[in-house]
Amino acid sequence: MTQTAPCHVLSAGFSVHRKPFHMSGGDSVYYYLLRLQTEGRSRTMVNGVLTTVESGDLMLFAPSDPYYLSIDKESYPVGKPRIESGDYHIFCGGPWIEEWWTRKQRPLVLPMPLSDYFLGLFRQIVLEQRRLSNPSPEISACYLQILCLEIDRLMSEQPAVSPKGYLAYRMKQYVEEHAAYPFRLEDVAGHVDISVSRAVHLFKEAFGTTIVKYVNDVRLDMARERITFSPMPLEHVSETCGFANYTYFHRLFRSRFGMSPKQYRAYSRQAETASLP
Repeated sequence: MTQTAPCHVLSAGFSVHRKPFHMSGGDSVYYYLLRLQTEGRSRTMVNGVLTTVESGDLMLFAPSDPYYLSIDKESYPVGKPRIESGDYHIFCGGPWIEEWWTRKQRPLVLPMPLSDYFLGLFRQIVLEQRRLSNPSPEISACYLQILCLEIDRLMSEQPAVSPKGYLAYRMKQYVEEHAAYPFRLEDVAGHVDISVSRAVHLFKEAFGTTIVKYVNDVRLDMARERITFSPMPLEHVSETCGFANYTYFHRLFRSRFGMSPKQYRAYSRQAETASLP
């Protein structure tokens, strides 16, 4: 796509960091960058202050913004498994993006819900960028515009919640941030200083599902990303997504997606190469 197009995706990908990673604070981005922290933590500079980026945080960088990203042992609690950070990242540009960017005051780090739909937009852009045959940049551009408009909608639809709803949202955030690691219902309830029975009731009332089911759903979505976009062995996927054993993970995955993890990896790779000449 030419530089005169309304908007264009220059590159997009999904990254999993298991080792320390640093991007110098002196570097700048040359295009607009949307980076969604999907799991784990990283750190960036916000107004000169080193700030933790949590799971669900969207980082927004404009051209020439100083870009600092750090993933190291200090970014994550001691004694946790090897996965330290996972993210989607999209470099983009064009007049439409420039106009969209200036519509609102956009913070460098913006909390976003890790919903299937929101993650799906990032996923689809990555898949389109990896297509080797019959590429259609216009499709990526359309998905990018939808993603940007969805960001605006989510920013404007942050609900005013009751005190009970606020506790439920804090528990949901705790689950999303810690899903890759073993924890108990007592840990979720303790995070908001209430009993387990009350935590279970408030969560079900707010979200229509149980804490245990939501934990498994988050972990399964996490596993799906790694199965699709990384070469990680399936047993390692299970371990680093918080599942106690591979047999349990295998049963839940098949129940959710209708095929085994091995079959899903083969299916996703076949779909990716189907367009090869």
